[in-house]
Amino acid sequence: MMMKKTLLATALIGLFASQSAVASDETKELRKIIEQQQKVLQDLERRLEATENRVEKTADVVEEVAESKSATTIGGYGELHYNNITNNDSGEDKKAIDFHRFVLFFGHEFTESTRFFSELEVEHALSGDGKPGEVELEQAYIEHDFNEMFTGKAGLFLVPVGIINETHEPPTFYGVERNPVEKNILPATWWEAGAALNVKAAPGLAFDGAVTSGLEVATEGSKAYNIRSGRQKVAKANASDLAYTARVKYTAVPGLELAATAQYQSDITQGAAGVDTASATMLTAHAIYSIKGFTVKALYAQWDIDGKEAEADGHDEQNGWYIEPSYRFNDSFGLFARYNRYDNQAGSGNDTDTEITQTNVGVNYWLHENVVFKADYEKVGGAKDADGFNLGVGYQF
Repeated sequence: MMMKKTLLATALIGLFASQSAVASDETKELRKIIEQQQKVLQDLERRLEATENRVEKTADVVEEVAESKSATTIGGYGELHYNNITNNDSGEDKKAIDFHRFVLFFGHEFTESTRFFSELEVEHALSGDGKPGEVELEQAYIEHDFNEMFTGKAGLFLVPVGIINETHEPPTFYGVERNPVEKNILPATWWEAGAALNVKAAPGLAFDGAVTSGLEVATEGSKAYNIRSGRQKVAKANASDLAYTARVKYTAVPGLELAATAQYQSDITQGAAGVDTASATMLTAHAIYSIKGFTVKALYAQWDIDGKEAEADGHDEQNGWYIEPSYRFNDSFGLFARYNRYDNQAGSGNDTDTEITQTNVGVNYWLHENVVFKADYEKVGGAKDADGFNLGVGYQF
């Protein structure tokens, strides 16, 4: 009996010992798991802290950039031309390469509603006594949004007229040279000094009104009553007679732009002595329609001028028009054709002696949306007879 009790006690002690050993092993395993979890948590804490530091640094950089962002902007455009044109009347060739325009834009935003804009241009690369070029201030004005409907500006600005007068950067139009109708009849590029108001009457419908300095045409010589030569360019401009301009523009239909402009000036000679007062009315209208890659542009412009001297040589009526279809195959390549007809002495009634026609066909290749290479063939007829080709490269930024 005593022997059985001893064996039982020994068995119980062994069982407890084995259970204690098992419990000890489980405890060690649990401690290892807990230690591993603590390490994971500590690693996560370090990663979280590092992430928070990066976020804070990024926020600091963003804040610094926002604080350092300038309200002043700089831009510009330029174009280099090569002209190879033969005058079939005289037999003379024009072979010339010219950096026609180098332009810089400077703007500054005072507030969200008040801003300044300017445009400084060097024409023909070199100016000065006996040099072919000019340095010109084409724009310098303050613009203010009174509300969502009314925007006003005062200073020196482009007249709201035609297609290319306000938008004439080289990548925005076809052909090396600007079209002769807007050059000789309107006459682009045309800027004056004064005040203007833009009214957004409805979505896609806007009105512009401006009171500005006006033209001062010569009254005798080869440039008599020549509209383009009458631009004073706001250089100590004679302001005896101001000009009044109004435009309506409709763009509510996608791909369509319609616009018409009227201007009146009571005397484009600015009170020149010994000649009749020459009041002048300019009317122009244009249409642009684009669908997919196809675009067609059309413009008509005319001047009616009173005064005996203007009527004597037919300058009392001056008019012109052009039509330009084009097709842009992709972002890089486009073709165009343009037919122009204009007459700065239409009042003479003798179109064969005074009316000029010009046809251009060519290509544009956009290396980048703001960098373009151009080539076109040009044929001039009517009162002039010439033909040849033009090459050009232009940019804007």
